[in-house]
This record gives sequence, C-alpha cells and structure tokens, in this order.
Amino acid sequence: MRLRFSLVLAALLCFAAPLRADDNTPAIPPSGVIGVTDAQLSPDFWIERASSPDAVLMSMSAIEAQNAKVLHRDPSMHDIAKLPSKLGADQVKGWISKLSKRPDATLYDVHGNEVPASDLDAWDRNLALDAVPSSQSTRYGLIVRRADLRTFPTTTRVFDEQGDTDIDRFQESGIFPGTPVVVAHESRDGQWLFVVSPRYAAWVRRDAVAIGSRKDVFDYVDATPYRVITGAHVHTVFTPEQPRVSQLELNMGERVLLARGLPPDQPVNGQTAYTSYTIELPVRSDDGSLKIVPALLQRAADSAGDDLPLTRANILRQAFKFLGERYGWGHAYDGRDCSGFVSDVYRSMGVLMPRNTRDQSVSPGLEHTTFDDNSSHEDRMRAVAALDVGDLVYIPGHVMMVIGKLGGHPYVIHDTTGMSYYAADGSRHRVKLNAVSVTPLEPLMFNDKQSYIDRMTSIVRVHPGAAKP
Repeated sequence: MRLRFSLVLAALLCFAAPLRADDNTPAIPPSGVIGVTDAQLSPDFWIERASSPDAVLMSMSAIEAQNAKVLHRDPSMHDIAKLPSKLGADQVKGWISKLSKRPDATLYDVHGNEVPASDLDAWDRNLALDAVPSSQSTRYGLIVRRADLRTFPTTTRVFDEQGDTDIDRFQESGIFPGTPVVVAHESRDGQWLFVVSPRYAAWVRRDAVAIGSRKDVFDYVDATPYRVITGAHVHTVFTPEQPRVSQLELNMGERVLLARGLPPDQPVNGQTAYTSYTIELPVRSDDGSLKIVPALLQRAADSAGDDLPLTRANILRQAFKFLGERYGWGHAYDGRDCSGFVSDVYRSMGVLMPRNTRDQSVSPGLEHTTFDDNSSHEDRMRAVAALDVGDLVYIPGHVMMVIGKLGGHPYVIHDTTGMSYYAADGSRHRVKLNAVSVTPLEPLMFNDKQSYIDRMTSIVRVHPGAAKP
C-alpha cells in the first residue's frame, strides 16, 4: 500500500513540486500540500484543461425533473408544500426524536469541562415532548436572517474531545433568509422553534422565523422575477432606516424576489435604487408575524438573473469562489462544511441536493456508483479513471468535488479539516488545512493502511447526461 502511493506521490511531485537545491530531486512544498502549485489555485487553470467546459450538461427542465425526483424520493428531504393541514403528535414527535437523541458519549464544553448530566436533563426537558398536542394546524413561516439549526434548543456548544472546539456536536446546519419552513413545535422556554425546511428539520431561534399563512409564504417563495445569489458572501446594502434587512447575509444559490410596484425614481430605505436591485425580503414583526419589506442588493454584487447554466466551467468557477474559506461544521464560523460546500455550489445552478454527506451519497434521486467491502481496488480505480469535472467522491463522513486531472491523476476541491499521505521515503505526513482546499485525490490516506480511494462509499454524478471527457 505504501509503495503504491509513494509511486503516485512521486509522479505528482514530478510536475507540481519545487526541487531541492542540493540534489535536484522533488520535494514536498512548504505548504505540505503535495502536487499543488499556485497556478492550480485558479479556476481558469482547470477550465483550460476541461473537456467542453461551456457545454450545458443538463437543461433547466432536466434539472427541474431531477429536483422533483430528489424531493419526492429522498427520505431526508421534506416537500413541505404537500404536508397536510393538520399535524399529528406522532409525526411531530418523530421528527424531534429522530434528531434530538440524548448523547451516550461524554461531551465537553468550550473550556474542556465534561458536560454534566444535569445539563443534558435540562435540554431534554426543554424539548417539551409532553406538550406536543395530539393534533395541530400546520403553521408556516419564512426565515428572516442567517441562523443556526441545532440538535437541541440551546446555544451551548459541545465537543467530542477536550481542547478541540471546531466541531460543535449540537450544530446541524445553517438556514438563510427566505427559506420556507413548517413550524412544528416550540421549546419549553419559548425561545426555540422546531422547524421543518425542505432540506432539514431542527431547532432554530424563535426570532429567526416570521410566521405567515401558507398562501403568503408560498406566494413569496414562488414569485417572479428574482435574482439568484451566485457569490460566496453577498450582503444587502447597509440601511439605518430598515435595520432588519441591513447587511443581511444571502447564501449562494438563494433566490431573492425583485420588488414589484415600487417607483424607480424614489429612494429605498433612504438611498437611491438605480445603482442596486430593489429586492423584497421577509422580516419578523414584533408579534412574530410575517412582513415583506424592500431592501437593496448592489448591482455589483455577485448575482444573476436566473440559475447559472450547469457547465463544467461554471462548476469550477463557483467552487473556487469558496477557496480558502474556513471550515465550518454545520455552516458554523460564517462558513460551511464539506457537504454544505458542494450543495451550495450546485444550488447556484438550480440543482437541489440533500444537506448531509451520507444522504447525498445514497440519494435515490441522484445517479451514484456505490462501493462496499467486496469492491476490489481495480473496480475502484476504474471508477476513478472515469471521473468527470463536478463528480462527487464520498468516503465515510466526507465529500470531495472533482476539478480535473493532471497526468491522468484526479484532483479535487473540498472543505476539509486536513490531509494525510505517505511521502516517497515512506514517512507519514499530516497537514491541517481547515479550509476549502485543492488537493490530489490518489495519495490521500484515510488511515494508516487505507487510502481515500479504498474507502470510497459512493461517486455521485450530478449531471448524469454529461459525456465523459
């Protein structure tokens, strides 16, 4: 195993790494990220090497059909528009109990102290499962600001290991303005709501949700015209007149409704609108009800009139907009994690994907090749040889996006905590990355004996109609 990957490493270093001054032999670069030079950190480098980079891989109608299949067939997704007008207690308790399971393992707080059982008891009580009514009217709402989706109704951060505070085990995901939700329950302290969104069901702070009628919510979600956010970090214009929509963060792939019926020569929130797009965003009134107000999105901000065409070039351009962003488990740290990263990239091209890595890797709505303990190394290498730009490679707990090949060796971009590989002399190298990074695929080691390739669980081709390069 080590010999094979040392040979791969040597091949990579031959064209990518600097040379030692003393003997003119390949050396590991100062970054420790073997096989990667500065030139490879640009999307243009990979676009120039891609086959038919501007060819449309899926039409909008094909994407819509695939999205419908994902939404209806994938058990991790929720078609909230089709939920009944009444929710029964069993369904609501089922959603909550599936997520909010009392941890068995020891957890630690931010100071490295063991989380006491009394805290776990308090969080369990705050679920208020005994207060779920036998039947309730289905309530709808819109998210009004970027907010955390939590395992339990608490802001307390908890961790598996003392001193490692990067991965909060109660952080599930992030949710963004304009996302429709069903409000299924509230915590005992009244500060949290259990919401069901199209891609996730979890606890969110009450003040992040505006409650409206089903009609008002879906009239907003389905309305046109709109702008699609195509940048990694886009914010509305600052406004003291309407602070609830001032410098509001909008996520890549999000559709924001263009304002209707406003005079173009009149200021919006104290500012001329002709240099910006006037958009409409949901806000929460003092009584918690939904209200729609105007806001400004600069024309210079990274947005588009519709979903971007699904092309290899656009996949690469969108992915590289996140390059160097800090790894954020569950969209923490104002960032995202590996599955959030790839799903946000594809969302900017209109493609709907499950939120979590495992759900993506087995989704019945996506085309995937699966591997198990009976899959031979040769079978896996044949699949690797057929990888195309944009393909998603899954190992337990992680996903990577293929960006191309150099010398027949595949490269990936991924939001990762780090990498490990064997050098040509057989020594093991570990590099902490904690960011969206470019790396070769083949040398990466899952553990001391198994490579990423030998631990692949699935390869997902989001654009199944694309011709292989």
